[in-house]
Amino acid sequence: MGSRRKSRELTMQMLFQGDLGKQTPDQVRQLFWDARDDVDAETRGFADDLYRVATTRGEEIDTLIQDHAQNWRLERMPVVDRNLLRTGTAELLTYPNTPPAIVINETLEVARRYAAPESIHFLNGVLDAIAREILRQRLS
Repeated sequence: MGSRRKSRELTMQMLFQGDLGKQTPDQVRQLFWDARDDVDAETRGFADDLYRVATTRGEEIDTLIQDHAQNWRLERMPVVDRNLLRTGTAELLTYPNTPPAIVINETLEVARRYAAPESIHFLNGVLDAIAREILRQRLS
């Protein structure tokens, strides 16, 4: 597994932990990294950056997800799906040089390990719609 994919996976795990534990982002980050001393600096750095974006821009990210997840309220989504969408959306927002297709594909690869098989199409559709929205915003 590449270091970026591992970072995306770790980001999703931190978001998942925060979502369930109702801890502050700083508490989650501290507890999460205290339990993992085997992660290299590059992988940790990218994961920390995605996590920072996902938590500091959380309202914006959740609005994007909610606007593009037809017939799904954010709080009703499976926790894994919700946090995979947050991770992917954070990357789409802050890493414009990474092609959206790569962000989406990598998110789906992480989903194949953690999400239900029927979630893959849902995640793909929502992230694709969000990517198109972000591109429209950048071009206008």
